[in-house]
Amino acid sequence: MINSSRTRDKEEDVSEILGQGGREDRSQEDRGTEEVRYGTPRWIPLGMVVITLLLVVAIGYGMRRGQNYAQAVDHALTASNGRANQLDAKLDVANSKITQLQGELNAATRRIGMTQTELARARAEAQRTEEARRTNDEALGAQIGQVAQAANAKIGEVATGLGVAKTDIAATAKDLADTKARLTSTMGDLGVQSGLIARTRGDLEALRQLGDRTIYDFNLVKSKTPQRVGPVQIRLTRADAKRFRYTILLVADDKSIEKKDRTVGEPLQFRVRDARAPYEIVVMEVSKDRVIGYLSTPK
Repeated sequence: MINSSRTRDKEEDVSEILGQGGREDRSQEDRGTEEVRYGTPRWIPLGMVVITLLLVVAIGYGMRRGQNYAQAVDHALTASNGRANQLDAKLDVANSKITQLQGELNAATRRIGMTQTELARARAEAQRTEEARRTNDEALGAQIGQVAQAANAKIGEVATGLGVAKTDIAATAKDLADTKARLTSTMGDLGVQSGLIARTRGDLEALRQLGDRTIYDFNLVKSKTPQRVGPVQIRLTRADAKRFRYTILLVADDKSIEKKDRTVGEPLQFRVRDARAPYEIVVMEVSKDRVIGYLSTPK
């Protein structure tokens, strides 16, 4: 809009100049006689007008071209600035990405360094473990050799001992057979045939080794309080060393049973609940206020 207004103004100026030129031409014609008289050519003023008009047109065209060029330059500069801003943004993004990648690279480098250190440590530990295993294997081999040697010697000793043990077992078996032959069996005070009766300490040990019944030996002293012997309680109330007689009081299954004026070697029988055979008491020795014997119970 501003350029169009300026163009119209310039056209009006040219028209005005042309009008003035026409008037001047008429005046010159009127004064033609004087100019001829003074000797000035008439085409000179007309030439100056034409030149002036051409200059005005050239200036207007140049100004128009200059304005168009300035606008083009302004648009190009604006576009260039926009592209520059875009490039700056992309450059910032690229720099940020490069910084991130650099951080990841540094972290990876540190991890690789740590991994290499750990690998070296693991290799050293594996080497130490292998050396320790080799040393232990050598020591174990030496110990196995010593143990084998000692075992062989021990086997020889055991073999010798077995020979001796066989001899001892044979002798013991013979002694047991002889002892069993000496042991007697008699009728108990309940009218039940008793087991084998031991009359001495040696017989008692032999009876225990036979394992037919459970043996509880006792050494009772005359008292007012019963003494526990195996699963029962026994109290000695009288002991006659001269006549080898005694009297005892049994407590079993919450019942009291008196065995009065009994003799040495006599099997005293009594029954208890849930027992398949009678219990037996045998006194082997009687002294003043003391008796020594055993309780025999079925297994």
